[in-house]
Amino acid sequence: MQIQWPSEIKRVALVAPGLLGWALGTGLQLEQGELWSGGVYMEFMLLALVLIALAAINKIALWLAAGSGVLRWLVALLGGLLLAFGLCGARAVAFSDTALDPNLEGRDIRVVGIVVAMPQRSEAGLRFRLQVESARLDAASAAVPPMIDLAWYSGMLAFGAGGSATQLELQRQPDDLRAGERWQMTVRLKAPHGGRNPHGFDYELWLWEQGVQATGSVRAGPKDVAPQRLADTWQHPVERARQAVRDSIYLHVVDRHLAGVIAALVVGDQNAIERADWDLFRATGVAHLMSISGLHVTMFAWLAAAAVGWLWRRS
Repeated sequence: MQIQWPSEIKRVALVAPGLLGWALGTGLQLEQGELWSGGVYMEFMLLALVLIALAAINKIALWLAAGSGVLRWLVALLGGLLLAFGLCGARAVAFSDTALDPNLEGRDIRVVGIVVAMPQRSEAGLRFRLQVESARLDAASAAVPPMIDLAWYSGMLAFGAGGSATQLELQRQPDDLRAGERWQMTVRLKAPHGGRNPHGFDYELWLWEQGVQATGSVRAGPKDVAPQRLADTWQHPVERARQAVRDSIYLHVVDRHLAGVIAALVVGDQNAIERADWDLFRATGVAHLMSISGLHVTMFAWLAAAAVGWLWRRS
């Protein structure tokens, strides 16, 4: 006797090969040594959508039903593979089109942009992420990546014109930048580069995941045009709130090391933890508490405090 499976089970049975094809297509595209044109990847996606559409409107239902289950499995696998391959390739091409022009590396570029994340202050200066709205090079418009990471060094010596040792200049002290502010400043950019150490942290890949296509520094020497705050917008309110909480922690907690740990637990600012403290956490096996579990503990602590407060007011 032949078993008639419900249609819901049949559809679920095709989800697994589709997901497997998606994973295989993604991995296959990532292994490409060189990207193809965007049109080629669009054709792959179109072919995958045609297969999916034909199956959805039952145009190939007869030969699928006449074939074995392996045939249906292969169709779902192929559709997922082609769709993922084309989508990943098209995204990579689009991302590469907005990469930093090598001719712009190391040159003074005047940019206008919005601070999109709370800046990180250290002894060396200030690091922040800027969403570029416009850029100019020698009074002409320049095309730079839409998202860049910048460092504004504090009291560091920077070479002046010519780069000779007799022309060292002292940087201006970084201003108090806040998320959501629009700034105009002169920067020098370069393409992201990271270490290739086996099993080490891939800094370049991490920037790629974050959508950052250039890093650089703020030109704030005595001969440079001073960075200027243009406006205080209401963009990125979550980052503004996180920065306000973190700054309040720093204001009320005298111990810098303890303040960094509290800021990491409360607002997830792991960069606030000193390197020496990270070494101590790794040596004692509690680093995961700061990176993952600590945020969960803090979230449940807030929920518990809110529940207790609600019950206490009504008791």
